[in-house]
Amino acid sequence: MAKQEVPSDKLRLRIKSYDHRLLDNSCKQIIETLQRQNANVLGPIPLPTSFRRYTVNRSSFVHKDAREQFELRVHKRLIDIPNPSAKIIESLSDLNLPAGVEVEIKAAS
Repeated sequence: MAKQEVPSDKLRLRIKSYDHRLLDNSCKQIIETLQRQNANVLGPIPLPTSFRRYTVNRSSFVHKDAREQFELRVHKRLIDIPNPSAKIIESLSDLNLPAGVEVEIKAAS
């Protein structure tokens, strides 16, 4: 059983998803959970969307001018929690977020 340290300064949640609607609903769910625990919440702060563009030849050998272009967008949000308690961290770990949403929890100073 591993111990979780409670940071004294603040906790930073970085949330990423390919679908912005799914991301906004997940942020709303996280904020509602934090407000039930009477936590101070800063955010969600929208971060710049990153684009990954790929260009692929349509045919394998001859028609070099025929190409397809694909784009992958990664939407990001930031939520800060100043002075979190162990109860808040536990409630965040118990959250059931939908597939396709990645949450990174970091202790920030």
